[in-house]
Order: sequence, then structure tokens, then C-alpha cells
Amino acid sequence: MNTTATAATSAASIAAAAAHEGRSTQSSPRMRAVTQDRYGDSAVLRVEEIDRPTVRPDEVLIEVHAAGLDRGTEHLMTGRPWLVRLAGFGVLRPKQPTLGLDVAGTVAEVGADVTRFAVGDPVFGIGSGSFAEFAVATEEKLASKPAGLSFEEAAASTVSGITALQALTDVGHLEAGQRVLVIGASGGVGTFAVQLARALGGIVDGVAGTANLDLVSSLGAEHVYDHRSVDIAEISQRYDLVLDIGGRNPVRKLRRLLTAKGTLVIVGGENGNRVTGGVGRQLRAMLLSPFVSQRLTTFMSREHHTFIERLAKYLETGSVEPAIDARFPLDQAVRAVRRMEVGDARGKTVVVVHPSESD
Repeated sequence: MNTTATAATSAASIAAAAAHEGRSTQSSPRMRAVTQDRYGDSAVLRVEEIDRPTVRPDEVLIEVHAAGLDRGTEHLMTGRPWLVRLAGFGVLRPKQPTLGLDVAGTVAEVGADVTRFAVGDPVFGIGSGSFAEFAVATEEKLASKPAGLSFEEAAASTVSGITALQALTDVGHLEAGQRVLVIGASGGVGTFAVQLARALGGIVDGVAGTANLDLVSSLGAEHVYDHRSVDIAEISQRYDLVLDIGGRNPVRKLRRLLTAKGTLVIVGGENGNRVTGGVGRQLRAMLLSPFVSQRLTTFMSREHHTFIERLAKYLETGSVEPAIDARFPLDQAVRAVRRMEVGDARGKTVVVVHPSESD
């Protein structure tokens, strides 16, 4: 989600948020929402009453039941890396004052051009300003919520889930029987990647912190390496596919983990410089790739209902379940963000807006 994990995780998600600048809400009813009027850490956030958003012709208004927290949301809040601001989200202050991307809820209103949904439909996907009682989303970034999936589970799934799915399939070209290593396996994208790799027939290992080894094992990883005590250069196993999610490992070390024809997918990097985040590592990998037998790549997650619907099939069967670590009511959403800031979060965190309607 993971500066560039989140550039990859949610660069496109982030992009959707900027599109709502200038939305007219003068005569709208009011709602509670998590807002900010400047960039910064969670201290800039507040829960207040604001105007309910209005829909454009290709948009859906969602009565939010639950919203998921991902690193992309944090980068929108902080305005870092500064590429976020330069991409159109406001240079000095955020253009979208309401936080949140992942969303699940019930359709409250549809725009004139919307054909796939009707009022009352349960949906999930990627919206704009989902830490609120109502949020908007374009029709193309929503899917019908599977009947057996709770709103909380749906809210935790889209951004991280489709990123993991695309990394493994569209980019990593994972085949049944191949060995996969997921670095950053206990995070939002990582917990989905471990399960999806297993569901796709892969033999999966993971790298995580000491406190999260049991979690990653429970998701299906055969071996889990503690990054606090094991340098990845010491891992003797060679992998057909390595997903480096939000890592800081040099490309040379990551290459040592690969088979001669193996594939590296860099899903992100944290703690890069303030301007570009961890993008430099991705660029070095792509420049080197044509000159070596291994395939070294990265990608930007694509956000479209077709990917969400692909993910929904795994969620429906139960072969993939969002690893929800914590739930917070809307009034305590700032606590949820702070928990991510200090590194206490693992798996997914959900903001519950309507508890009685979340299951």
C-alpha cells in the first residue's frame, strides 16, 4: 500500500481521490467524517460534521458500513512522498479533505450514467473519502459484495487484495507448483499474497517480524523467516517468484533469492526519500532486467471492477480471507491511523461506521 507499496498498492487509488476537487455540496445533507485541512501525521485528523458529497453521472453514492485502512490512505494524509502532491492532490494542502479509499456499503444514489448498480445494492471497492457515513466511487471501481462476505471483510479487501492478485498473476505469472517468497508477508498486501499464492497452487514461504510469524504460518506459508534475526542473503532456498512488498532490500540481495530464470516483483518500498519514496530501487531493477537472465520488475496496481470481481471469487470460496487485526468505530478512526503510524498494525485494520449492518 509501504511508500511505493503503496505507490504500487494505491497510486491509482490515490489518483481517484484527487478527481473530486471542486465537487459541489452546498445543498447536501450533513454527515460525520474524518477530515484534515493540512498535510501531516494523524494529529491533523479530526472527526466532524460536513456536507454529504453529491454524485457525478458516472458515480455511486455509498452509505458506508465499513472502510479499510491502507498505506495509500496514510500517504494521502501526510502528502509524502511529495510525488503524491505533484500528482494533483494539492501541493500545499490536500484537495480531498476526507480520508479513506477502501469501502463497503449500500448504494444510496446512482449517477445518471450508472448502469451496473441500483439503490440498495451491497457493494465494495475503491472510493473517495470512505472514512465517513457516505462516500462516492466511480462505477468502474465497484463490485457487488458477495453474499457470504461481511461488510467489514469486504472493506478490508480491495486495495490490498487486487494489488496482491495482480502482482502474482498479471505481473509475476505464477504457475502451480512454483516456489514463492513473500517479503512483508504480515502486512495488508502480504497477507493476501500468501493466501492467493497458495490458492493458485504455489508453494509459499514468507518473511515477517518476530511478532507476526504465527500469523503468516496460519495463512499458509510453509516456512516463515524472521527479518529481525535472518538476513535474506542467508536464505538458501531459491524461488521462482519473489514479491518484495514494502521492503528496503537491495536488488542484488533479492536476485540471490531467485532461480536462474526467476521473477522479482517489487511491490513497494518504505523509508525512501521525501520526494520519490522508494522508487529508485524499482528503476534500478527495471534498468538491469534486460541484461540478466532473471526478470526484475515492478508495477502500478490497476483499479477496475474486473480485478475486484476476480478477487471476489477467492473471497466467496473462502480460499482467501482478509486478515483483520483490529476494528475501530468511526469516532475512533484517528486511533486506527495512529496505530499504523507507530507500527502496531498487522494485516488489515477496519473502520466500522454502522456496526449493526457490518455482517
